Amino acid sequence: MKIHAMIAEDEPMARKELTYLLTQEEDVELCPSAETGEQLLKLYNENDPDVIFLDIHMPGISGIEAAKHLMDQAVHYPPLIIFTSAYDEYAIQAFDMEAVDYLLKPFDEMRFQKAMKRLRNRLLQQERKLMEPYFSNQKSSGSAKFLIDDGERTAVLSPEMIYYAVPHKRMLEVHTKDRVILSRMTLQELEKKLYGYPFFRTHRSYLVNLNYIKEITPWFNGTSNITLKDKEDIQIPVSRTARKMLFKMFEQNG
Repeated sequence: MKIHAMIAEDEPMARKELTYLLTQEEDVELCPSAETGEQLLKLYNENDPDVIFLDIHMPGISGIEAAKHLMDQAVHYPPLIIFTSAYDEYAIQAFDMEAVDYLLKPFDEMRFQKAMKRLRNRLLQQERKLMEPYFSNQKSSGSAKFLIDDGERTAVLSPEMIYYAVPHKRMLEVHTKDRVILSRMTLQELEKKLYGYPFFRTHRSYLVNLNYIKEITPWFNGTSNITLKDKEDIQIPVSRTARKMLFKMFEQNG
C-alpha cells in the first residue's frame, strides 16, 4: 500500500531535505508541497494525503492552527501528522494533538526512520479500526424501521430502502429508489442511526448503501466515482482514503 505524503514547509532547505528522505522510501508517494498554512488547506482537499509533515512555524496560519482545522473537517480520521520544528518547546502541544511524531531540524536520518515506523504502525491500526464496523457488527435490515422527519411530514423507512444521502441547502437529501426525502437531521445523525448496516461514507458529504454499488471508476489523484444500481446517471465521489477501504471491504467479502 502506498503512503501518500505531503510536506508543509516554508523553508526551502528543510523542504528539500524532507523530500529527499521521503523519496528514499519505496512505499511513499509525494503529493504537492505547501509553503503556507492556507496553501496546505487547499492542497489537502485536492490531494487527500495519508500523512502531513507539518512545520509548526509557517507564514499566516501556523502549523498547529492548520492541524486543528484539518481535524475539525475530517470524515473518517484526520490526516496523520508528523510535526517538524527547529525547537523542541512545542513537542507537548504536538503530542496533545495525537501527532504521530515530532521531528527536529536539521533532520536526523535514524530519527526519521523511527518516525516512519511509527507512521506505518499507526496507519495499520487506523485501517483495522475503520474496517471493524463493516465486518464484525453487520446487522440485517430485516424489519428494522426508523423515522425521518422534515419538519412537516414523517417518513418511515427501512435501511435497505436508502440508496444514499447527501446534504443540500441546510437539509439532508435521503435518496431512495424513486424519491428524495428531505430531512432536518445531519448526515452524521443519519450515519449513527445506520451504524452496523452496510452504509459507508465515501466522501465527507456522501453516505452510500454498499449493496447498491454497481461500479467504481477512477477519477484523478487516486480518487474515484461510484455508480449505483438504478441510478446510473449519478456520480458519487470517493476520496482516496475511502477508495482504499472500499476495495479492501469488497476483497474480504469476495
